[in-house]
Amino acid sequence: MSYSNTDVGDKPADPYKDKNLQSPDLKTKIEDLVKFTEACKFGMMTTRVGSSGLLTSRCMGVAAREGNGIDLIFHTNTESGKTDDLESDPKINIAFLNATGEWASISGEAAIITDRDVVKKYYSAALKAWLGDLGDGKHDGGPNDPRIGCIKVTAKTATYAINDGTIIGRGIEVVKGAVTGEAPKVNKLREISEQELQQCR
Repeated sequence: MSYSNTDVGDKPADPYKDKNLQSPDLKTKIEDLVKFTEACKFGMMTTRVGSSGLLTSRCMGVAAREGNGIDLIFHTNTESGKTDDLESDPKINIAFLNATGEWASISGEAAIITDRDVVKKYYSAALKAWLGDLGDGKHDGGPNDPRIGCIKVTAKTATYAINDGTIIGRGIEVVKGAVTGEAPKVNKLREISEQELQQCR
């Protein structure tokens, strides 16, 4: 059995998207995306495991941003599995979620950066807690530790949904939808294309 996004009769096959998708000006879409991801601070990084082809995710703190806030920088231990994953397939997704159900998904390509000037630029002393000190005077979790690198995620597309209206108003919409069968209008659902992201850099 196959499914499509075509309309069924006179109704859209994806009524939630039809009801909630918005297309404001690009400046608004970018500013709201950056504001939301900055508030979340942590995202789930999804990569493809080279040996199996399976997807795996892990929680990562955003270390910095470039490209007007849309390209993300993360710290990494260059000896870690995620670094191996990205060397075999640089395609990546970063997902953000908060307690109210707002979310964002940023898909792009990752580059592993080991240039010491870049590493030092974004270095945080908190990395010592994650990498530890191996006691050899070199692998000490400091800015010159060769294990420390950065992952730069260049965003290619983004989709996000942030709350629309008050919590009471959204609750009423959901109840009304359950009674009438109509999808509730509760979110500002937005999509940003690769061309739009490139334009705002």
